Amino acid sequence: MTEEEKKATEASEADAEENAPEPEAEQAETPEEAAAEATPEDRIAELEAELAATNDRLLRLMAETENIRRRSQREREDTLRYAASGLAKDLLNVADNLHRALTAVPDDLRTGDEAAKNFVLGVEMTEKDLLAGFEKHAIKQILPVGEKFDYEKHQAMFELENTGKPAGTVVEMMQPGYIMHERLLRPAMVGVAKDGPEETPDNIEHVDTNA
Repeated sequence: MTEEEKKATEASEADAEENAPEPEAEQAETPEEAAAEATPEDRIAELEAELAATNDRLLRLMAETENIRRRSQREREDTLRYAASGLAKDLLNVADNLHRALTAVPDDLRTGDEAAKNFVLGVEMTEKDLLAGFEKHAIKQILPVGEKFDYEKHQAMFELENTGKPAGTVVEMMQPGYIMHERLLRPAMVGVAKDGPEETPDNIEHVDTNA
């Protein structure tokens, strides 16, 4: 075979290889075919797992919704419960001034002429009505003289010696405190006994001080 015939034969074989049809690629298995091949037990187990996951998500969503509902309800109740706390705190000084005015009234003025007695009586009635309004909204005075000092309800302004009372006992009150439901509006300003062995307060009732 000549050189030219050899080259012609090689070119012909190369063309045949290039034009030869490619082998068909294997087709991927479709989900339907995979499902068809799975056994009924496998399919049931798969569906049960999906149902369990859906139920779990539903239960979590229901629990979260219930927590949000309860939290919102508590916030609404607290808003209503302490709605008057801001106004009450503004009126505490009024109550203090009325009490100071009555304390400063001399005895001869109380037994003096009719006008003076009526004036004192009017101030007393005003204080009484104000405190009654406080009571209506669950606002109570803290009058701790003779009680054990409670750091959550009282504010110690000074200590007194030789009082004959156990240490830590409230022996003098400079200003009453006020509490609304379980929330402290203002601590009582007090003087505390220093004599005798100091005792640790027991069974202190915790008070909300976020008024």
